[in-house]
Amino acid sequence: MHKIYPISAINLLFILILVVFGFLVNDASAQSEQQVDTSANENLEKELEQLLGKQVAAWNEGNLEKFMDTYWKSPKLTFSSGGKTNFGWQATLNNYQKAYPTPEKMGKLHFDELRVSKIEAHSALVLGHWHLRLVDGQQRDGNFTLVVMKFGNNWKIVHDHSSELKKLTEKEIDVQ
Repeated sequence: MHKIYPISAINLLFILILVVFGFLVNDASAQSEQQVDTSANENLEKELEQLLGKQVAAWNEGNLEKFMDTYWKSPKLTFSSGGKTNFGWQATLNNYQKAYPTPEKMGKLHFDELRVSKIEAHSALVLGHWHLRLVDGQQRDGNFTLVVMKFGNNWKIVHDHSSELKKLTEKEIDVQ
């Protein structure tokens, strides 16, 4: 038969101190990991905001080739819009040049409501809205989803899915 020994107050206090210390260590470790994650996410957001800032600046200068510097210069680049997906950096540039043949036709671009989500160490998803103000006063707006990857020290867009916000007619508004 096993004999059961009563726990002394000192042993109980010692056990309690160990348990509390364990919780404190785990909590401090979790907070430290959370601070590292928060800092890493803030850095990622800043880097990708800079990438998109370069895009906007190049667009607003009327420089499509400089705008395209933010894209992965590969035949594997994908760009989806209008229900179609095009492949390749050159095809994407050609489509932009066809749609926006002059700086005047390009208008002024800005992005907002950016949301960045890390996928893996060297890839992320960026969601946002685009707004284009044309010289003739027209406004075009839409949203985008980007997949970006880091190549060395540089982030590049490897997939862009952009769509234009459809302007509803009065009849369509009444139906909704």
